[in-house]
Amino acid sequence: MTPLVNEPDAIQISRRETESFMEFDLRVADADVGRVIGKQGRIAQAIRTIVYSVRSPYAKRVRLNIVDQNS
Repeated sequence: MTPLVNEPDAIQISRRETESFMEFDLRVADADVGRVIGKQGRIAQAIRTIVYSVRSPYAKRVRLNIVDQNS
């Protein structure tokens, strides 16, 4: 199996709660952002599908954001 990112040590996930969502922000190395998003966003959508399909212990809906550190 091939890893999705080249720099796994750079992966950071932070959590914050908003009025409607429990939001998770995913940060990866700048060189890996395109790999995580994928062509036409297909990999990002697949990751979100998995995250959203898991039963959440939170009373709020879960949202996954892929954060581009350059913006």
